[in-house]
Amino acid sequence: MSTIIRKLEWPGKDNPDALMSREWLVTNGLGGYASGTLSGALTRRFHGLLIAALPSPLGRMMMLNQLHEHLRLPDGTILSLCAEQSHPDRADTSVAEYLAEFRLEHGLPVWVFKAGGMLIEKRILMPYRQNTVHVNYRILSGEGAVTLELRPALYFRPHEGRVDEPLSHPYTLVIVEDRYEIEGWQNLPRLRMQLLGNDSALMLKRGIIKDYHYRVEERRGYDSQGVLWSPGFLSAQLSLDHAATFIASCEAWTTINSFEPADAFQAELERRERLIAAAPPIAHEGTCAELLLASDQFIIIPAGRAEDAARARAAGDEIRSVIAGYHWFTDWGRDTMISLDGLTLATGRYAQARWILRTFAHYVRDGLIPNMFPEGEKEGLYHTADASLWFFHAVDRYFKTTGDRDTLKSLLPALTNIVEHHISGTHFGIGIDAKDGLLVQGAEGYQLTWMDAKVGDWVVTPRRGKAVEINALWYNALRLLAQWTGEEGDDDTAARYNQYADLAHESFNQRFWYEAGGYLLDIVDGEHGDDPACRPNQLFAFALSYPVLAPEKWPIVLDIARSQLLTPVGLRSLSPKHADYQAKYDGDLRARDAAYHQGTVWTWLMGPFIDCWLKVHPDDLTGARKFLADIDVRLDETCIGTISEIFDAEPPYLPRGCVSQAWSVSEILRSFVKTAGHAEREAESPPPEAVEQAS
Repeated sequence: MSTIIRKLEWPGKDNPDALMSREWLVTNGLGGYASGTLSGALTRRFHGLLIAALPSPLGRMMMLNQLHEHLRLPDGTILSLCAEQSHPDRADTSVAEYLAEFRLEHGLPVWVFKAGGMLIEKRILMPYRQNTVHVNYRILSGEGAVTLELRPALYFRPHEGRVDEPLSHPYTLVIVEDRYEIEGWQNLPRLRMQLLGNDSALMLKRGIIKDYHYRVEERRGYDSQGVLWSPGFLSAQLSLDHAATFIASCEAWTTINSFEPADAFQAELERRERLIAAAPPIAHEGTCAELLLASDQFIIIPAGRAEDAARARAAGDEIRSVIAGYHWFTDWGRDTMISLDGLTLATGRYAQARWILRTFAHYVRDGLIPNMFPEGEKEGLYHTADASLWFFHAVDRYFKTTGDRDTLKSLLPALTNIVEHHISGTHFGIGIDAKDGLLVQGAEGYQLTWMDAKVGDWVVTPRRGKAVEINALWYNALRLLAQWTGEEGDDDTAARYNQYADLAHESFNQRFWYEAGGYLLDIVDGEHGDDPACRPNQLFAFALSYPVLAPEKWPIVLDIARSQLLTPVGLRSLSPKHADYQAKYDGDLRARDAAYHQGTVWTWLMGPFIDCWLKVHPDDLTGARKFLADIDVRLDETCIGTISEIFDAEPPYLPRGCVSQAWSVSEILRSFVKTAGHAEREAESPPPEAVEQAS
């Protein structure tokens, strides 16, 4: 299998700022990660070489922030592989002077530096399901030996914690031969470090880096200046015959040293190759293959919920969830259900999909699945009106793809629980209006739909009332449950759910059509009456398996969405014609959240738009694929090889928000697979054993 490569070349000092604004991300399948800028400078509080996913109540912890890396070349040149500071006004040009190339190989970052007639390579890897990071250095060409000097810099804290807190806890360094351990505050595991290489050594020289500036945090209106602590320097000799690998970990030494560095890299490479082999042929190369590798970052074993993992194993399952986005999101119910198709079904990871669905079925409470799991917590928060309805959509996609009726039957009690609680009414004002059969939702101080921005007590888009996509999802859920219960022989129950669906269908088409605008209202019976804002939410009225909107209206709504909402990177969250439209997402938290759903482009919405396009133009796969034409170049922006959460609403459509978002990657990947041409569709599917091994 050929290696999937994305290459960026950096000729000298021509563009040092690009090294500060572009980022890389490596994850470990537990929710932990390593991430930074291409320059090595820390510009976000989330940048670090080891952010470990630890059991609750710890959650994800920043354990190693940075390595200051220097090479002493045979000609006396001192080469810096890492920008020393993230300066507020200018980029550090030291790295740009030597960096010849940055690339992703099978999704893993590789730097190549050129100086003194030598080529030096650096790679970063996290062994799967370990809170461990490997940083490997080797000489590709050149004469003589090179001294590698590494200065670890750290400040133990929650990964989303403030960076401006003083060093209130003393750090203790323990040395046993070539193994080093740093102990911080109580209940936190030790950071274990080792430099494997020729003539490796440690020079103790305690130091504090003061006033480290995180310039992205400053721009976002957060605390942006802090300190880092270092125990000293690690060193080793590099030559053509001797590479070196720095290892940092929160695992036991027996786990850390269970693999030689080369074997750990090979094991991860083979795991990634199995993922590609299990996917449809279209995902074996090019942009689609890169998105497939990016999708792997989001599927996790939630490290903090040991009791749930034990329960799942007792039932013959494994616990799985989906990180909604890196760096700051945890696992969210809505995002998981929307992303499940692209992350698992479109990639052949059917066992993972089954485990995710069964995991969330266990969490159903009073007809709701969790909106999200807070960092370091075992219990979810249930303040969402749509996540439970998206659950039906995910189950539908899973069953249509796999035909796994046993899993469907095991999920029916949870699905029935959801519908019955919605019929009788549940928390947050969620329930049907008996007069028209439409679903109403809303509670003071809560944002219950996917448009959920909130600043303090200000709910930016409350959307209380009867929301268009909520009712499209409700109708879809009713029809699906009627279908599934009927297939199980319960005709009376199926007929009852169909009656509710019939009423909702009739009311929806009467109430939501906005004749003056030629599209669907966003809210009916809201706090201030009906809301005629033109939003992408209306697309779900015919994007789902059971469309609630009358077919004759489909082309009209599609044309409105295409003319007012569609961009090359997704759909605007509000029409530019609306008075509240915001073209740019930037500034402090209040400014950003004011624009979050008021024009800002969301990439994940490209998926339902293409679904709608193909319902109106069922034979136009070529036309549908053209909507994805801009995606490849976007993989060179912000976090290389993946897709950001959101974009500005006007050209040049700058990426914003989380640098890597599950439903952005998922829906674009799913759309690539869905719009595959005839030849791609006719290619052989992967063998079943490849699918199971990839899971």
